[in-house]
Amino acid sequence: MAQYETPVPPELSAAVTPLPPPDAAAVESASTGLPPQAPAGALLPRVLVHARDLLLLAAPLMLTRMGQLFMQTVDTAMVGRHSAEELAYFGLGNTPVGTAFATVVGLMMGTIILVAQAVGAGRPQEAGAVWRRSVPYALLVGVIVAMGCLFGEAFFHLTGQDPQIAHGAAPVIIILGLGMPAAVLQITTSFFLEGIKRPLPAMISMIVANLLNFLLDYTLVFGHFGFPALGAVGSSIATTTIRWVTALGLCAYVWTMRDHAHYGVRGSFLDWRQGRGHRHLGYAAGLSQGAEASAFGTMGIFAGWLGALGLGAYAIGLNLLALPFMAALGLASATAVQVGQAHGAGCRREATLAGWTGLAITALVLAGVGLIFASLPQTIAGLYASDPALIRDLVPLIAFMAWILVADGGQTVMASALRGQGDSWIPTALHFFSYYGVMIPVAAFAAFHLGHGVMGIFQGILVASIVAVSVLMARFHLLSRR
Repeated sequence: MAQYETPVPPELSAAVTPLPPPDAAAVESASTGLPPQAPAGALLPRVLVHARDLLLLAAPLMLTRMGQLFMQTVDTAMVGRHSAEELAYFGLGNTPVGTAFATVVGLMMGTIILVAQAVGAGRPQEAGAVWRRSVPYALLVGVIVAMGCLFGEAFFHLTGQDPQIAHGAAPVIIILGLGMPAAVLQITTSFFLEGIKRPLPAMISMIVANLLNFLLDYTLVFGHFGFPALGAVGSSIATTTIRWVTALGLCAYVWTMRDHAHYGVRGSFLDWRQGRGHRHLGYAAGLSQGAEASAFGTMGIFAGWLGALGLGAYAIGLNLLALPFMAALGLASATAVQVGQAHGAGCRREATLAGWTGLAITALVLAGVGLIFASLPQTIAGLYASDPALIRDLVPLIAFMAWILVADGGQTVMASALRGQGDSWIPTALHFFSYYGVMIPVAAFAAFHLGHGVMGIFQGILVASIVAVSVLMARFHLLSRR
């Protein structure tokens, strides 16, 4: 591996290109956790180093993120095969929970950023302190979300949902809410492990979780092995059970890992004041993620106005869109770690290269997935539904979503790259503009005024994603030139 560049005074940079001696490179790499760097000016080798390191880190992160959504994919497919009515309950119940989940992911974003920066600055003990401060905060946030889920049916009525669907979705959201404290704890613990570049435990736990989820869904949704067929409620019970199992398992791993002393894992969990900067960094990310997720939640309300068939098509379409988006989230997390460690070490140029490399790899990966969507819409629709009317609506929707993938994935990578540099509130403002100022009005206009139905909702998503990735790229370019 090459080593990150030693900053050179501007007045000397034109005349010389200093390289650290081999022993100095080894010392710096060992103390910061950063990869060694190619000679300054050798752009292609440095890009290849970033691409290799990014993929090595991102591969397990992508599998972990995709595993999270694959669980929901299995849930959606099994509930959809149980009945279209149960799928409507499941889709509506998951809409506000999905918004809350995305928000808490953002609130915990400070964990991965501060852990990566601490490791990059050669202060690994500080990384464990960041995790310890995040644990009580995560549980508090999860409990607040769980309490809000108790009022799900009232919320559905306020947003004009069909009373029968609202009543059927109420137990779904309550049961999912019971698992939210575990979900937030799992997120922040996974972020700690990713920040120290140890993503395999989270990946393994997610593989186990998916196996358990398939078994529990098969048992509880359809009613096997002597259990009643619970449909959407059975799937919700499976999800909540698995979230608690995986969260406690990851915490046990962190507490007992061999180098826990090196990272300062054990100590007080109640240092609330010291976690203020940590929480503030997450406020911006949480608000940003929440804005995007709540905007998508509004799309779900629009879909509910289109009836049970429209709501089912939206639930499946959004799930299909979200599955490759989880791969983008894995690449985004890896990009945030690479940018954060370079930023923590004071290597601005390497932070810039890491950000653009992350965007390029994400675009290539999602373009490949888009080709699959465009080529096999009928086959993919048949995996999710058996109702001919639902499949008829899904086929053109799946083909169209191929256009959304690259822009939607690119905007999350750029936002993570900006946060890796400590830029928090500007990405949040740009997200608000893109999704509330663009997506909601465009989707409403296309779906209802132009009569495009569910397709109009996804047309709004495409326009907003293009706007989001464009403005975030412009922001990252501006910071890189300073």
